[in-house]
This record gives sequence, structure tokens and C-alpha cells, in this order.
Amino acid sequence: MYPRMREMDVASVTDVFSTANTLLPASKQYRICHASTVESDPLDGMYGLGFRNNGMHYTAVRGPVDTLIVPGGMGTELTDPPPKLVKWMQKQGQNARRVGSVCTGAWLLAQAGLLDGRRATTHWAWAKQLASTFPKVNVDADPIWVKDGNIYTSAGATSGIDLSLALVEEDHGRKVALEVARQLVVFLCRPGNQAQFSVSLRDQNTEDRLLSDLQIWMQEHLAADLSVPALADKAMMSERNFQRVFTREIGMPPSQYVEQIRIEAARRKLERSTRGMEEIAMACGYNSADVMGRSFLRQLKITPTEYRSRVRSSGIAGGA
Repeated sequence: MYPRMREMDVASVTDVFSTANTLLPASKQYRICHASTVESDPLDGMYGLGFRNNGMHYTAVRGPVDTLIVPGGMGTELTDPPPKLVKWMQKQGQNARRVGSVCTGAWLLAQAGLLDGRRATTHWAWAKQLASTFPKVNVDADPIWVKDGNIYTSAGATSGIDLSLALVEEDHGRKVALEVARQLVVFLCRPGNQAQFSVSLRDQNTEDRLLSDLQIWMQEHLAADLSVPALADKAMMSERNFQRVFTREIGMPPSQYVEQIRIEAARRKLERSTRGMEEIAMACGYNSADVMGRSFLRQLKITPTEYRSRVRSSGIAGGA
């Protein structure tokens, strides 16, 4: 922990592992330690909440660290860490079983060189800056969390819960992770490669009410005719004018937008259901599973079957 860290990043991660402890026998429980870059108590968070750390300075940590997680926030320790802290992080990166970060906590991992040559993520709003500041890091702004070797990075806020549930599942299996999720009333089935926000959320930034309503209608009618002539007719525009206005307001042509929202819907169904490929394809507006497969290969460089297999093997998908 450090001054001006984001309170939620600490509380949510702590809650997941603490809840897991209530379900585990004493011999398998996590020993949770909150170490700080300062000895002040309480430690003020980013939004003014105070944390008691009982004076545990990070240099006082003794013995091997199994899992080290760095929260995000606005503390200067992330962008201008003291050399002693950087050295300590480097040592933990070499010796700990796994090291992770939530949101902008990735900055400290990058400062210590732990992300060099690795794929990593952070909050989408800071991804470009992370990439430009640390060119040796392969920054991917899309997923909610990423694993590369023994390094785990996650996006903003609630993604720390997703990452922590994944770590609990790695350690104790899906049954325990599911029960933790149930106890916290959160949705477990968010694989790491799920996008930080949906296509519809990302692109609903138009002030044109007609187009905004049309986007919502498209989401709710994926199996309908979403061709340019049909959409232009629904928008009461000529095809040429509709193409121009939609592309200007949404940032991509209508056909590209339709493909993205259909792929996103298909991904959700592949992640969360056991439906067959043909059924999913038809529900999402594809003429056949083959057509859906070609769309996946074009956009994701992977087939729907391979996508489902990877999500299943990650252990973070589920739901019938």
C-alpha cells in the first residue's frame, strides 16, 4: 500500500482472499499482509478513506512472499518510486510465486522492469501512457486481466475482483472460487480476455438521439436484417447519408459496427453457455456457424471452438 492508493483496489482484493479463508481449512488459508511504503497510520487513500496498517513497512516483510499485489491509485510511488522500493520489487519478482497489479499498479511493476517483454494491461484510460512510458512492455488495453508467466495485471476497479477470483481458482479450484463469488454476490464468469467495456458502451458516445436509439435496437435485434439498406430505412435516411452520418458519429462504418456487436454477443454466449455453434450463430445474426467462424477468424484470429476451449481451460468461464 502507499499514500493515495485507490481504496477499492485494496478492499476488493482483500475481501476475495479473506472470504476464501472462511471456506478453507486452517492449513490451506491465506495469510494476508498489508505492507506499506510509509509507516504512518492511518494511511490516506485516493479518496480520503484511511487504512490502518499497524506500521508494517514493506522492508519489514520477512520470509517468502507467495503472491504480491500492487493496487492502483495516484500515489507518486507508482511514477517516481524510491530506488529501495524498486529494488525490493525486483527481488519479489524473482522470488515470489506470482506478482500482480490492479489498474495503475502496473506502473510500479513496470518501474521495476517486471513487465519488460511481457504482455500486460491496465485501465483503458492509462494504457497508451503506460505503453509510451515503458516501450518494452506489450500493453494490451482490451482485456480485464492478463497473465504472462508469473506476472498478472488487471484493469481498473472491479477487475481486481476478477483477477483475485482467478488466483483463488488456481489455488483451490473452481468450486471454492464460485462460492467466494456467491458470497460476494459478484459474477465469476468473466475470463481475462473479456473486453474492459463492451462495443455498445464504447461507441454510444453520439449525441444523435436517433443513432443512439438505433444502436440499442441493433443490440436487441442481432438476428434481424442489419444491412445498410435496412438500417438506413429504419433511420429514415438515404443509404448514402446514413453511411456518412453513422461513420462520422460512431467512428466506424455500419457494417463494421454490426460485425463487432455480433462477435461480442457470440463471445458472451460461448463463455457463459453450452449452446451449440449453430444455435449461437443464428441467435447472433449469422446465417450459419461457418459464417460466424469466418467473422471470428477475421476479427479475433481464432475460431469460435478454439475461443470456447481457451476460455474453458482458463478456468474462469462457466454457466449453462
